[in-house]
Amino acid sequence: MLLIYTPKITPRIIYAFKHVCTQILGLDINFTTKIEEFIAHQDLKFSYGKKRLGNELFIQNVELLLEQGLSDVDVKVQTWGETKCFFSVSENSDLPFDIFASSFYMLSRYEEYLPHVKDDFGRFPASESLAYKEGLLEFPVVEIWAYKFKEILEERFENIQWKNRKFETTTIISVSHVFNFKNKGFLRSLVGTIMDIGKLKFSRVVDRIKVLLRIEKDPYNVFDDLILFIKRHKTKMVFMFQLSDFNAYDKNINHNRLNYKSIIKYVADYSQVGLRLGYFAIKEQEVLKKEKKRFENIIHGPLQNVINPKYNLSLPTHYGFLNELEIPNDYSMGYPESIGFRAGTSCSFLFYDLNMEVTTPLTIHPYVFHSQVCHSRSEGEIKSKLGGIIGELKKVDGTFRGIFKNRDFSPYSDPEYYYSLLRQINDIR
Repeated sequence: MLLIYTPKITPRIIYAFKHVCTQILGLDINFTTKIEEFIAHQDLKFSYGKKRLGNELFIQNVELLLEQGLSDVDVKVQTWGETKCFFSVSENSDLPFDIFASSFYMLSRYEEYLPHVKDDFGRFPASESLAYKEGLLEFPVVEIWAYKFKEILEERFENIQWKNRKFETTTIISVSHVFNFKNKGFLRSLVGTIMDIGKLKFSRVVDRIKVLLRIEKDPYNVFDDLILFIKRHKTKMVFMFQLSDFNAYDKNINHNRLNYKSIIKYVADYSQVGLRLGYFAIKEQEVLKKEKKRFENIIHGPLQNVINPKYNLSLPTHYGFLNELEIPNDYSMGYPESIGFRAGTSCSFLFYDLNMEVTTPLTIHPYVFHSQVCHSRSEGEIKSKLGGIIGELKKVDGTFRGIFKNRDFSPYSDPEYYYSLLRQINDIR
C-alpha cells in the first residue's frame, strides 16, 4: 500500500493519483491528511504539497489539482532528461515538475475547454494542442513520466510489486458502409450507375452489375478476410457498425436489412463489436438512444463500445450522453488527421468531467493512428512514424490502437498496403 500525504484531498487529486500510481504502475494507494498517520506508516509513502515534512519522498504541487472549474493556466514546457515536462516546481521537490497536475491536464483535455481555433469541421485540431506545439504529440508522455517516477520510487523503496503490463495492440474497424453496391435499393443503384457512367468509371458499372446479379461479392464486404486475419494471427479487433438513418452525412444501407444484421452477428462471434455513431447521434441524445436500441436488438445484449472517429468530439457534452445512457467504453479520443496521442497517453482512462468536477464511469480508449492520414502522407513516412511510436510504446508497456475502415481492405482501395500496416502494427512477419 502506497500512502500519500496531502493537506487537502480533492476529486482531481484522487483521479490523477489513481491513474498514474494505480492504473499505470499498479500500486494500491491511500490518502491521508493527518501528519501523525503519515509518519507512523512504515510502508511505501510520499508527501504531496507545498513543503516537505521531513526527509520523506516529496513531490511539490502546483494549484491545478486544488482548483475547481477552468482558469487561464500558464504552461511553460521544459526539458527533463530525454523528454519534456511542464508545471515546474522548486528544487526542493524530488521531481522537477508536478507529474500529477501535468497528467491531469492531459487526461482531462483541459486545453479543449479553453478558447481555441477549430478546423473546417468544427473540431479541435492537433495543431492547437500543447503536445503538437512542443513536439510531444508522438510520445505517450503520461506513461513516460510515470515510468520515470517509478525509477525514483525504486531508488527509495525496496521490494515494490509493480503491475504486470505488456505492450498490446488493438485494431478498430470503422464501418460506415458495410456494402458499396449491395442492398442500396433501385433508385440509389440507378443514380450510382448513371454517375459512374458520367465519370467514365465503366469498371465500377460492371462490378455493380455483377454484385447485384450475385455473381461477385460486394467489394466492401471484407469481413471474412479480416476474421481470417484475426484467427491466423491471434490479433484483437473491435468492429464498429453504423446504424443511423439515411441523411446527408450518413449514407449506409437501411439498418433493418437482414444482410446487414447477419454480418454484425457473424462478426460478433469472433470479435468485439460496437456502434459507429451517426452525425446526429453525436449532437442529440435521443438519436443516440435510438441507435443504441437498434444495436442492442441486433446483438441481443447491451451496447458496450462506441466510436465517433470523424466529427467534432464536443467535451463534455458527447461523453455526458454516453454516461447518461450507461455506455461504458468510447474509442473516439484521437486525431483523425494526425498521428499522435491526443490525451498524452495510450493507456485507457476514466473520463473526468471538468464541468461537474467528477470522475465518470466512462472508460476512454485512446487511439494513436487513423487510416485517414494515409491519404495525405507517403507510405514511407507512415511506416516510419508507426515504427517510432511502437518503439516508444514498448518502452512503457503501452497499447497501440489504430483505426481502419473496412473499405481500406477492398479492391477499390489498396488492400496490400493496409494489410502491411496491420502486419507492422501487430509485428507479423
